[in-house]
Amino acid sequence: MAAGWPTDAQRTLAAPTQAQVANRFLREILRADYPAAYRRLAPEVQATVRLPTFAAAARPLWQQGQARGPAITLYQIGARLGGEHSRNQWFCRFAFARDSVHRPPPVLLEVTFRDTTARAVLGFGLRRR
Repeated sequence: MAAGWPTDAQRTLAAPTQAQVANRFLREILRADYPAAYRRLAPEVQATVRLPTFAAAARPLWQQGQARGPAITLYQIGARLGGEHSRNQWFCRFAFARDSVHRPPPVLLEVTFRDTTARAVLGFGLRRR
């Protein structure tokens, strides 16, 4: 084995990427596994938003999944630049696989993070085009 190449064990121990965390979070919502998705929220979000409130906010995403199917694909990763009084937020946007023929997709599922190193979800929502 060449030096510098990660072993299988090292690859499985590596922390998930933001895109992987966002994908898992959305798939949990699309399965209506709200408690699992809730555990992925940042601690400060969990401190202010209780599980029933979170589930109610996540329900529209689940409903879109019921209408469009549960398969999603990564569409975009980027930064939303904040203004003078707001911070930059990193986001991952996913499209329903069924909508892959549309550019841009009519519905995007968005997950936001505090910065590029964060793995706890700061927010989420639907974006309609």
